[in-house]
Amino acid sequence: MSRLRLRHCSCFTTPMSRIRLRRRLSSSTSRPTPSRSPRAAFAAATERVRAGTLSPQDAHHLFDELFQQATPVPERPLNGFLAALTRATPSEACRDGPALALSLFNRVCREEAGMRVAPPTIFTYGVLMNCCCRMRRPELGLAFFGRLLRTGLKADKIVANTVLKCLCCAKRADDAVKVLLHRMTELGCVPDAFSYAIVLKSLCDDNRSQQALYLLRMMAKEEGVCSPDVVTYNTVIHGFFKEGKIGKACNLFHEMTKQGFVPNVVTYNSVINALCKARAMDNAELFLRQMVDNGVQPNKVTYTSMIHGYSTLGQWKEATKLFREMTSSGLIPDIVTWNSFIDSLCKHGRSKEAAEIFHSMSAKGHKPDIISYTTLLHGYANEGSFPDMMSLFKSMEGDGIVANCQFFNILIDAYAKRGMMDEAMLIFTEMPGQGVNPNVVTYSTVIASLCRMGRLADAMNKFSEMIGTGVQPNTVVYHSLVQGLCTHGDLVKAKELISEMMNKGIPRPNIAFFSSIVHSLCKEGRVMDAHHIFDLVKDIGERSDIIMFNTLIDGYCLVGEMGKAVSVLDVMISAGIEPDIFTYNTLVNGYFKSGRIDDGLNLFREMSHKKIKPTTVTYNIILDGLFRAGRTVAAKKMLHELIGCGTTVSLSTYNIILKGLCRNNCTDEAIVMFQKLHTINVKFNITTLNTMINSMYTVQRREEAKDLFAAISDSGLVPNASTYGIMIRNLLKEGSVEEADSMFLSMERSGCAPCSRLLNDTIRTLLEKGEIVKAGNYMSKVDGKSISLEASTCSLLLSLFSGKDKCSCGLELLPLNGVDKCLTKIELGDGATLPPWCSGRCLAAGRVSYGHRS
Repeated sequence: MSRLRLRHCSCFTTPMSRIRLRRRLSSSTSRPTPSRSPRAAFAAATERVRAGTLSPQDAHHLFDELFQQATPVPERPLNGFLAALTRATPSEACRDGPALALSLFNRVCREEAGMRVAPPTIFTYGVLMNCCCRMRRPELGLAFFGRLLRTGLKADKIVANTVLKCLCCAKRADDAVKVLLHRMTELGCVPDAFSYAIVLKSLCDDNRSQQALYLLRMMAKEEGVCSPDVVTYNTVIHGFFKEGKIGKACNLFHEMTKQGFVPNVVTYNSVINALCKARAMDNAELFLRQMVDNGVQPNKVTYTSMIHGYSTLGQWKEATKLFREMTSSGLIPDIVTWNSFIDSLCKHGRSKEAAEIFHSMSAKGHKPDIISYTTLLHGYANEGSFPDMMSLFKSMEGDGIVANCQFFNILIDAYAKRGMMDEAMLIFTEMPGQGVNPNVVTYSTVIASLCRMGRLADAMNKFSEMIGTGVQPNTVVYHSLVQGLCTHGDLVKAKELISEMMNKGIPRPNIAFFSSIVHSLCKEGRVMDAHHIFDLVKDIGERSDIIMFNTLIDGYCLVGEMGKAVSVLDVMISAGIEPDIFTYNTLVNGYFKSGRIDDGLNLFREMSHKKIKPTTVTYNIILDGLFRAGRTVAAKKMLHELIGCGTTVSLSTYNIILKGLCRNNCTDEAIVMFQKLHTINVKFNITTLNTMINSMYTVQRREEAKDLFAAISDSGLVPNASTYGIMIRNLLKEGSVEEADSMFLSMERSGCAPCSRLLNDTIRTLLEKGEIVKAGNYMSKVDGKSISLEASTCSLLLSLFSGKDKCSCGLELLPLNGVDKCLTKIELGDGATLPPWCSGRCLAAGRVSYGHRS
């Protein structure tokens, strides 16, 4: 009978299987029976599984040993051993315990094991189904359940719950709900809170928290059969938070407390973490205080969430306070908390504070890891703190941390972004010596920087080196090279690279990529180069879109080439692309800027025939152009047309009109309009008020101008540098020198830095009025960099020193250092400097020591 059974067993149909069978049969007759019992053997093996020292070979050898004994392998120790393998964490001895458990069970099921192993029980099948879930093979677990039913075994609650886990793992939450509500009772099992928790979590993981809430309330209606608990409420609350439904989550939290369930630390952490991510720190603080008041002790998760929330908002005092509170309460932050806090500080430009936290890690019992170093390095790099970067790099070796490729990439990128390519290349060449090879990110950083600097030959050399070392270029590398070649005129090579990309299956640059290049070139005035890119797009088979056409038209308009701009418009229409409002606005603006007012107006009238409705921007362009051309009457008619057609009149429109009226000597009319707008509560900005203050001074309405300036703060606005400049110039013109000085001090106190032009105007006016000492005070503010003396100011000073000017008396009162600084550091416009014979040294008598004249 045994021979017949073996002959029909599929496991032994191959020659090799027959050989293995003969060896096993021969060894069973020659090897003595082990003395230890199956229970002792399994107990020892189970301990080795828990210790992580049992290998798959050891496990199979154990089964070889046990199958040779006459005593059948008992069910309970076998199940315990398989369960231990199912729960085992990966180790060097055994990488996959669940897979080994299934492999051993398959051996048990082979017919040659026969009666030497007790038949599987419901506990065995439960272990195996759980094993399948851990292996992410839920369909195999359901197959085991079907096998269990076919054997006639009756499922219990544990098996039923495992079935629910298999269904949920297989993303069959709807089937899991059906089993929970109907099939479990048919199997003779009553669902418990754990059963519901499995299904609730699956629904929430699938972003179906509302259905989970329905199930939770259905659970509550069962009248004591299976009541909800804190875990089930926590699951659904967390689900709502994960979906961003903060209101529903908080409502469920309050409903939970009303039902008499006391929130635990998991509940509070879920709420606080969500509120912190939503930057609702006030509400998060309320829940934290409620948590403490209810006797629930915050843990590391709680503090980490709060610290991250405050850090995200840049509220470093609160974040640091919580961090210290966390450590003082005996909670030691883990490395994740430390790194998170350091990262938040660095992202907000606070690398100095991040460094203090970094250096305090060791004192608190945590050694910085590679993530800590990389995070702080990134912070230093963003701030350009190169000495700190290199110091940190050197300190890594002392901590036993080996720099990885990402670390080097940050260093290289930091130098390359600031054009310090020699330093970047030095680090690049030192990488292999540190045991790190450059990757695609390293090469892309170097190549992109070289292209930006116009060093295309060096960039192409790095590209060739990259391919030679086996690093395959990606889209970023190709895009950098193509952009660099296009920007610097080598379109032939750019076209070759685009073809190479396509041959390698890398998507070629799209039209938006080329539009960006065209836009950059047009801004620099290189419109012909931009047009070449436009032609390249056509050559590679890409179709230009309306953005590309509009960009090129705008480029020609900027350089006043209106004929070529119209030619591009014709090509655009021929390509089947209808011009839009932006096209017309660009062309109209180009005509007005070129002084071709009538052509611009004709194009504007053409828009109505094309059924393109002018916008506020269109009217603003025309109004500004008409006022600048002195065609005030036409501008007023256009204003009436604007109002009549129902187009929105914006504040920018009013500003153009008011400024235009003032520019064309219609200041009184502008003041009347301004007052009328004020009565209808039009909200002005500081530009409007600057225009009107200057206009009021122009028509000698000084008191009204001063009143308007004084009313700025009442209107909720803040004077800017232009406002102060207008006031200072006009006060000096009317001789109110003391008021002008006071206004200048107010300007500096408000944080508005005076521009070079204002300072020059002030110095010249004071010198001309004979206010020598006051002029000297303003001259001391000249630094030769952001503020320089203009040619006219220097000429006035020289004429005063030479005694040729009627205002030269009193020059001995000028501060020596101020005059010296002005005359030695200031260029006289257009690159012309002071004569070489002028030493810039001022004598006490107010005369210049000319020294040697050339």
